[in-house]
Amino acid sequence: MTDSIENRARLVLITPADVPDDVLISQVKAALEGGDVASIIVPQYELDEDRYQNLLSAVVADGQAAGAAVIAAGDTRIAGRCNVDGTHIVGGYSEVRTALKEFGHKWIIGSGGAETKHAALMLGEEDPDYVFFGRFGQDTHNEPHKRNLELAAWWSTVVEVPCIVMGGNDLSSLETAAQTGAEFVALSRAVLNEGVDAKAACEQANKVLETFVFSDGED
Repeated sequence: MTDSIENRARLVLITPADVPDDVLISQVKAALEGGDVASIIVPQYELDEDRYQNLLSAVVADGQAAGAAVIAAGDTRIAGRCNVDGTHIVGGYSEVRTALKEFGHKWIIGSGGAETKHAALMLGEEDPDYVFFGRFGQDTHNEPHKRNLELAAWWSTVVEVPCIVMGGNDLSSLETAAQTGAEFVALSRAVLNEGVDAKAACEQANKVLETFVFSDGED
């Protein structure tokens, strides 16, 4: 999960909870054919161990073949069996610290859930590989959550740890999210949903992100 392609924001995909597994696997594969995807985060949600392992294994195979880092957000034992690239820690800074000590030598370690600047800085002080502004399944509206946008815009100007900001459930939200300056913009239902042309959606998302080149800080 590298920081940039041509110094611009990159796309992160998050698998939604309410799409059948076979459809979701097909949509992930199609999206990967549509352009650059930095990483795919696969939350466990309420899936049992067998179902989650089957889903995660399929996404790992397709994602890694396409050069995308696959990050599990669930049982770390299952993540290990599936040879993931990273794990997303649900919890506070102490859980992140523990995960970094245990898995930081081999996995990307990220976390999120911070809803205030103070909480975000507490996570950032542990030096994870990324901080996520949003919640899995939170893309219930066309537009991103205002608080996530505000936190990402602030974070991108004051903290070196990369951040991911959650977009809305429509591709029209992507520009608003990218304007925060976040290194990564996450989409879920806007790409990985029944009835969506995932390949075309990924192509369009990358076209939008290509217009948001980061400043090098020079006048």
